[in-house]
Amino acid sequence: MMRRLLPDTVEVTEVRWELTAPPLFPEEEAVVARAVDGRRREFATGRRCARLSLAALGLAARPLLPGPRGEPRWPAGVVGAMSHCDGYRVAAVARATDLAALGVDAEPAARLPDGVLEAVSLPEERADLARLGRTAPEVPWDRLLFSAKESVYKVWFPLTRRPLGFEEARLRFTRERDAAGAVCGRFEARLLVPVPAEFSGPVGGAGLTGRWLVDEGLVLTALAPVVRRSGDGPDFFGPAGRAAVRHPG
Repeated sequence: MMRRLLPDTVEVTEVRWELTAPPLFPEEEAVVARAVDGRRREFATGRRCARLSLAALGLAARPLLPGPRGEPRWPAGVVGAMSHCDGYRVAAVARATDLAALGVDAEPAARLPDGVLEAVSLPEERADLARLGRTAPEVPWDRLLFSAKESVYKVWFPLTRRPLGFEEARLRFTRERDAAGAVCGRFEARLLVPVPAEFSGPVGGAGLTGRWLVDEGLVLTALAPVVRRSGDGPDFFGPAGRAAVRHPG
């Protein structure tokens, strides 16, 4: 399903089960040596998905160790992201010559626990979600907001190596239906903090445009900003079919 949200330059592996082979590299085994069984299986499946995606780029298998904040450290010249929730795992990668960064997130299509929305949203975002909820109550808009902000962070952090709070990005959503009849749409994220050159340069400013989908019990979000070159505006490639869509900068 994540494949429907990303451009053709991205290699995606997504599964609804655990992958049991091949084994982890010894360095990866050491990361989860003391983890509970569920965490070990989640970690292993994510790494196996990532290696399948990297293989599709023509890259050999190698250990994928976590960075200081738990983010996967991708091979040089690669951007990528992983996500997981109950019953779903996904890893997406692309060449850094094609995309400035990559963010994907998967969540269960269920409301957030009480009190969480207030912790991860701005007052104006909650007002937006209330309006959207009256027109499309089948969408768990609070969970969608949370997922989209996770995808924003996954684009932000690899480029800046700086934290980004939930309150430091303002999100807006549009809604439509895809060819399969699933509810989907776009979201725009405007960063509310000073944006360093290492982010604004390749991305093209302080704004991002992504896509979202609710289907088969999941909420999925994705951001894939193309590398901004001299004279270009910030583009986002849409779903399969894939003409570039320009968004306000």
